[in-house]
Amino acid sequence: MKANELRRVFTDFFVEREHHQIASASLIPHDQTLLFVNSGMVPFKPYFLGEEKPDHNRAVTVQKCVRAGGKHNDLDEVGRTTRHLTFFEMLGNFSFGDYFKERAIPMAWELVTEVFGLDPDRLWVTVHLSDDEAAEIWEHEVGVPAERIQRLDEDNWWRMADTGPNGPCSEIFYDMGPEFGEDGGPEHGGEDRFIEIWNLVFMQFETDESGSSHPLPKPSIDTGAGLERILMVLQGKNTVFEIDEMARLVAAAEEITGYTLGHDDNSDLALRVLAEHARTMTFLISDGVFPSNEDRGFVLRRIMRRAIRFAYLLGVHDLVTPSLVDTVVEIMGADYPQLVTTHDNVRRVVEREETQFRKTLAAGSSILDERLGELEPGGELPGSVAFLLHDTYGFPFEVTAEVVAERGFSVDRAGFDADMAEQRKRAKEARKGVVQAADFEQVQALVEANGVTDFVGRDEVTDVEAIVLLVTGIGTGTVSIYTDRSPFYAESGGQIGDTGTIVTETGTATVLDTVYAVPGVHRHVVEIDGQILAGQAARATIDVDRRDAIRRNHTATHLLHWALREVLGDHVKQQGSMVGPDRLRFDFSHFDPVTADEIERIEDLVNAQVLANPATEHPEVTKTEAEEMGAIAFFGDKYGDLVRVLKAGPTLEFCGGTHVSALGDIGPVKIVSESSIGSNLRRIEAVSGTGPIELLRAEQSILDGLAERLNVPRADVADGLAKRLDEMTELRNEIKAMQGRLAAARAGELADGAVDGVVVARLDGMARDQLKDLAVALRDRDGIRMVVLGGEADGGGASLVAAVEPGGPLEAGALIADGAKAIKGGGGKGADLAQAGGKDPGGVDEALDLARQAAGLGS
Repeated sequence: MKANELRRVFTDFFVEREHHQIASASLIPHDQTLLFVNSGMVPFKPYFLGEEKPDHNRAVTVQKCVRAGGKHNDLDEVGRTTRHLTFFEMLGNFSFGDYFKERAIPMAWELVTEVFGLDPDRLWVTVHLSDDEAAEIWEHEVGVPAERIQRLDEDNWWRMADTGPNGPCSEIFYDMGPEFGEDGGPEHGGEDRFIEIWNLVFMQFETDESGSSHPLPKPSIDTGAGLERILMVLQGKNTVFEIDEMARLVAAAEEITGYTLGHDDNSDLALRVLAEHARTMTFLISDGVFPSNEDRGFVLRRIMRRAIRFAYLLGVHDLVTPSLVDTVVEIMGADYPQLVTTHDNVRRVVEREETQFRKTLAAGSSILDERLGELEPGGELPGSVAFLLHDTYGFPFEVTAEVVAERGFSVDRAGFDADMAEQRKRAKEARKGVVQAADFEQVQALVEANGVTDFVGRDEVTDVEAIVLLVTGIGTGTVSIYTDRSPFYAESGGQIGDTGTIVTETGTATVLDTVYAVPGVHRHVVEIDGQILAGQAARATIDVDRRDAIRRNHTATHLLHWALREVLGDHVKQQGSMVGPDRLRFDFSHFDPVTADEIERIEDLVNAQVLANPATEHPEVTKTEAEEMGAIAFFGDKYGDLVRVLKAGPTLEFCGGTHVSALGDIGPVKIVSESSIGSNLRRIEAVSGTGPIELLRAEQSILDGLAERLNVPRADVADGLAKRLDEMTELRNEIKAMQGRLAAARAGELADGAVDGVVVARLDGMARDQLKDLAVALRDRDGIRMVVLGGEADGGGASLVAAVEPGGPLEAGALIADGAKAIKGGGGKGADLAQAGGKDPGGVDEALDLARQAAGLGS
């Protein structure tokens, strides 16, 4: 019986017995206490805990499982034993409060003996010491001889945790024969001889926090039968690596490496590791796990790198993981269709990971070989060397430890951890502020593991396939997504970052901005609707219209730089820029304001190039080649060995931004402002494309409004406005003359009330200038030697004015100095005439009293 037949036969057996067939759950559990689904019952845990009510009382599944990392970690044993696996399939039937031992045990025996056809005389059973009920059913209802029923203690008691459902279990073992070890059954015999093929768990108790156990009102059944171990028995194989599907994977590993099983122990181990790990990496990535330095991703990375390292040590220089993935999909895709639909994504992930890790291996292996050669036999590799390999060459500590152990040495883990902690502290301080503090270590690990972002946005802008590498900031208000490849331009060289969307099967992220977290790594600042997880396949789409507008403005910036130098001189150098979708800003060195005539000439030069419409070129060349071409470097940009050079009409400049393919695509260019931003520094702002048209429409709208208000045609607005201004001037002159006459009349009234040539009066509602004019008019009258006027000014606040006889003993400023404080104001300096303003009209009366006192008149 082959693997695909066993899956079908097992499922059909229980479906015929009223079990509901349920497809395998994802390897990523909802249970936050687990890294992976590691048994068939994990997806049903909420049912057993009573948190959810099942739709069916009976179920049957073939559940994919991974045990690697955490409590269940078989990774280091894989390839070294006959049966240890990191990925396996668990066949299981479940009863949620329906049947119990009386049905579960006979059905298991029927399936194993009558359907699978296993010899009953080679089957052994274990039960818990206390489980007389199960022992009775096995012996008297099923017919297993008492001598092949063994009672065990803790090995036959299953518990989910210290509290919660638990109960005894009963296991079925197959005797492989005397050639595999000592007799004595599962309790006393050889481990390789008596192979567990099925475990029946009887959940019949619940333990509370006090440690007390109580019977469950509805006992349940949870069984688990390892598909690979059953196949090993059914197919008469000595190891799990010989069963049909695993044998095909071993054959694929043999073809890739050029080695065959039996050549030597090292190559045999490598072949088994490659075959076994191929399934694990393929299924994990297909389910959304992505290699990283944390949690599930770390376990996946370790599995992948372990396989890659074994191939590398065999001298295999070509990539091995992509073809292994192909074989897994070919073998298991029919039973797991998701493998087929995610095939391309899985292949891309493993290819990238292996490519990066092989570079690490090449650099680190030579260093490690050299340092191990310096040690005495059985010596210890210093932790500082392990840290050097990790920090400088990206060589994982786990790989170092495994290589060292295989050579008969040990490694100083404590020394490595100490150096690692110190390095993280230094790096965090040195890079503080470059990325969000919460993102720093994750982004650093991302760079070490995956390199920089593959920017594809020059050629691909919509529905770009990518893998989500990291999501940070959930719950903090600033969420960021990092992907392996991106069409989003990250802000640099004056060009702002792209916006758009990143979509996965579980969520949509609106990209609000794109920036560099660290050089070369694109950080997409997003708002998420739904949920987006690391490892998911995604489709990234930029806002194309926005990008097009930015491209127009960016190429226009280069043309403006050229035109400025043509008109103003070669001393013009770019000092900064900002390129957005709605406008561009260009800062440059120049010692004078740019005149209106110069601006027109600059615009004419630029627009002439646009109308000529030559094609642009934007090749990638070496920095040396760019310099030899005469390309001008832009201010503030950093350049590597390879750079992009923009040739746009007469311009030839370094630039890594995005640009139009022909200058005619820019559309008209219009400078909208020119200003100073510092000594010998000028700034122009301009618009291009539809910007000048929008500007023209806005200005025409204003002009039309003026024409309507002036009641003249648009063409006559200037003349109409001049006429209205002349009329307003005439009216103002008339008003001023009338105010003078009114002031003179008022002055006469106040002068008549003067006491000893002094006028102190409150006059509210007058403008400050009117108050001043009145005070002067009063002072100039015969017999008046001092005038102080105050009041609430027209338009708010308070005003004080003092006017005295020129050359007299009184000083105007001194008269209102204290009064200015009373109205919460200032000013008031002057010998003959002084004026002060304040914000508190309530202090006017006090201010006038203070003026009388200053003049020696009393209040």
